[in-house]
This record gives sequence, C-alpha cells and structure tokens, in this order.
Amino acid sequence: MDDRLPSLNALRAFEATARHHSYRDAADELAVTPAAVKQLVTKLERSIGEPLLERKGRRMEPTRTGAQGIAELRSAFQQITFAVERMRTAKGNDRLVVSVDPSFASAWLVPRLEDFKSRHPDIEVLVDSSMQVVDLGTGTADIGIRFGVGDHGDLVVRRLFDERLHALCSPGLANGPPRITALADLAGKVLLRWDLSQFEWAANTRAWNFWRTWLEAAGAGDVKPGSGVKFNDYNLVVQAAIAGQGFVIGSEPVLKALIRSGILVDPFGVSVDPGIGYDVVTTREAIRRQPVRRFFEWIVRQSEIVQTKD
Repeated sequence: MDDRLPSLNALRAFEATARHHSYRDAADELAVTPAAVKQLVTKLERSIGEPLLERKGRRMEPTRTGAQGIAELRSAFQQITFAVERMRTAKGNDRLVVSVDPSFASAWLVPRLEDFKSRHPDIEVLVDSSMQVVDLGTGTADIGIRFGVGDHGDLVVRRLFDERLHALCSPGLANGPPRITALADLAGKVLLRWDLSQFEWAANTRAWNFWRTWLEAAGAGDVKPGSGVKFNDYNLVVQAAIAGQGFVIGSEPVLKALIRSGILVDPFGVSVDPGIGYDVVTTREAIRRQPVRRFFEWIVRQSEIVQTKD
C-alpha cells in the first residue's frame, strides 16, 4: 500500500463516480473519457490497497471501504469549489456567502434578495443552497440560516421565525370527492414525507417530519393514515402536494406565499408548534465586516416586516 496522499484527480474521479453511480456520468462531469475515470479510480484503489467501487447491476456502488470517505471527500471538494469561486470573483470585502437550505432559499430568501440588492448594490451575495450545515468557523460561509439546530455555539444568533406546521394539500384534493374537512378524513390517505435520515444535524426536526408525531400533537393520534411516499428533497415533497398526490406537513414560514395564493390549502385549520424555528447566525468575527452586518440586519428586518403584515 502506498502511504503517500493520492492524487487529487484520482480522488475527484472516485467521488464523482460514487455520486453518479456511473463511470460515464462522472466522465461527463469531469470532461474526460470513461476509461480515464476508471483508470484514475483503479490507481486510487492501488494506493488505498482495497477495492473502493463494485458493480451492482448497472450501477457502480461504493464498497464498505469506499463508503468510509465519501462524505468527507464531498465536503472537501465543496470547500475547494467555494475557495476557487471566492478567489475568482472576489471584490475585496464587499462579498458574502449565505448558507441556507434549498426550501427556505427558493420559497422565502431568493424572492426578497432584489430588495437587498437595490439597497446595497455594491455587495455581492452568493447563496449556498445546500442541506449540509456549513461550519461558519471555517470561513466557508459568512452567514447561515439554520432550522432546528439547537446548539449554535459561540455565534451571533437572531430568531427569524418560530415554526408552525400545517397539514396541506392541493385545493382539488381538499374539495374531493370526498371533501376533506376533518383530521379524521386523513385515514387511508397518501401522506408525503421528507427523508431527513441522511442529515446528522436534523435530530431536532426529524421527529416532526413523521406524520404520527404531528397527528398526536394535533389531537388526532387515533387517525390511521394510509401509505406514504418519501422524498429526499423538501421541494419535491411540496411539488407532489401541489400536484394533488397527497398531503404534506407544511412549514408556514416557508410556504406562506403558496398558502396565501391558494395553491396549497389547510382543510383542517390546525397548526402545531414544534418549539423550533429559523435562525440567522454568523460569527462574532464575520459580523464586524460591513457587508455581513448589513445582510444580517436586513434579513432580521425582513422577517419582522412579514410578521407585521400577518
């Protein structure tokens, strides 16, 4: 076994193949041939001294040894990507990176960013839309918008919204037939679920993504719902609900626009407070920078405006 650090290209080839489950798709991403990707992976396997990938049907899957390094490699390459991006587009101190989960970014943050840009046209904002919780202490991101993460450590934290959870569906599904009006009507219905099992940080939110927990908190613990459909992306859960495919446990702060427009409806008029919410966080060092402080103050004010309108 070679004790030296393997080549970066070999590590990239392995990570891309494991993520795509395909030499060909990894080759398309890396702009090389599938044979070149396979050769790089083989080189890495010789360096490690163990097989890292194995074929299962038409898919390439990590072996037990290979799976040990996937998460760390993916995180490392994301940090390298951010580092290069920041060097390419750096404008002194007038740039900041905001780490936020995709559902909150698309439904709440992005539609309001134009207001921030009109007020601060000199500040460049890069939105890192990812389910991975970035360690703000590393400098990968300047500001994070976190949900349900209990321990923020030694950070500057402000609450944006307290969470309220509703059972939502499309108007067509609510109106039937049969018409849905009471929680008991959920018996036997398709319930849409968001799979958070892959995210370690989600311990506080995972329980509230189970329909049984929500029904018990809503006073309908005796209701026996039907089978569910599970997604690994909350936006897909919402889209399935909009398409009339079932009911979703909907976040009121995130989905407020869809609820107000009638695209999603709450047939029951019942909401549950899980005791968690959305916070904006940054480090004490980062908030000394004017762009970070301005964005921090702006997003807190935006949340206050929304709640005042309510």
